[in-house]
Amino acid sequence: MDHVEMEMLLKLGISAILGLVIGLERELKRKPVGLKTSLVISIVSCLLTIVSIESAYSFPHNDLINITMDPLRLAAQIVSGIGFLGAGVILRRGNDSISGLTTAAMIWGAAGIGVAVGAGFFIEAAAGVGLIIISVELVPYLIGLIGPKRLREKEIALQLYLANKENITDIIFLIKKEKFSIKRIRIKDLSDQNHLVQLVIGVDFKKNATDVYYTVSEFQGIQRVEVESME
Repeated sequence: MDHVEMEMLLKLGISAILGLVIGLERELKRKPVGLKTSLVISIVSCLLTIVSIESAYSFPHNDLINITMDPLRLAAQIVSGIGFLGAGVILRRGNDSISGLTTAAMIWGAAGIGVAVGAGFFIEAAAGVGLIIISVELVPYLIGLIGPKRLREKEIALQLYLANKENITDIIFLIKKEKFSIKRIRIKDLSDQNHLVQLVIGVDFKKNATDVYYTVSEFQGIQRVEVESME
């Protein structure tokens, strides 16, 4: 095994380790793209980059034949190709909220790390992974502690079922009294003469969805409550 082959194996090993770090972060949060997916993306991106670079210089050159190739032409297609995987994890929920954007970005990031390692930028790739983890873990926590109020809130979706529509105004008043900020409201008449009030509210990031449920379910006039955390 010569020096070039050892270097290729080293690149694949480093890309696997860095992809493992990104995958563990997603896995610990129970996201749809976890450890295995991030590892495959990072390793294969690195492999394709190595193949792209090595292939560009493997063709013979002489006076009669002069084949030129872009060393990163194949690797460049990774950026666009990975978009299909990213699109697959972005979901639109029934309450018109979008989820999965961070996971899609992490997929793109894992591919970028693999390309960087395959091109030989080891230190830059390691620094990139470190900054990614800091950005998605530490920065939101710090903003939640010392940032402005709007950035210290998380959104929770409420579905309130009422028999009497005259109670809607009172319930909205009580929600505001609890210092929940109302982001969006939708009122719908149901076929059984009941009424559905759909709300997206902002609450302090320390509050759990169960806390909001217990509070709202105590309001007079509400028959049934459904709560969904939009974290």
